[in-house]
Amino acid sequence: MSIEGISKESIEEIDADIELANIKKLEAALFVAGKFMSVPELVALTDINPILIKKLLSDLQDKYKNSGISVIRQESLWKMDVSDDYTWMVNKLATGKSEFSKAEQESLAMIAYKQPMKQSVLVKIRGNKAYDHVKKFVDLGLITKKKIGHTSELYLTENFYDYFHLNKGSPLPEQE
Repeated sequence: MSIEGISKESIEEIDADIELANIKKLEAALFVAGKFMSVPELVALTDINPILIKKLLSDLQDKYKNSGISVIRQESLWKMDVSDDYTWMVNKLATGKSEFSKAEQESLAMIAYKQPMKQSVLVKIRGNKAYDHVKKFVDLGLITKKKIGHTSELYLTENFYDYFHLNKGSPLPEQE
């Protein structure tokens, strides 16, 4: 009944744990990708056996069959998306306002890249609206201001790293 002290039930539990971990990994990959992916791309991303991935994709389709999420197969490509019943809501959200305007995003990116950065330099580069941006970022706790002479130096806070799910000290992601 046991091979080297491991029972059949223990092996089945280990297999079930591995399968659950693999399905979670595949689910996360599909969720984050936001685009159609091939099985080879999913294998490269998740390091899961291609035969197992095909079974897990089918399992995920069944899991999400009657939910607000769908796992869609289009020929040999796979994608996780919002169910057709809720696309109206996604379209409404997508056309709404972003949390930060494009100008604010650019100002915050500049601060993140150059920090510590003098506010006067930011204003010179970004224009007078940068004062409003800095105020908003300070209010949100994303940056701090330290008065230096006639200007202030701007620094990222721990909250910035938490907010954007970044590790302090690691390079900021580059734009593609």
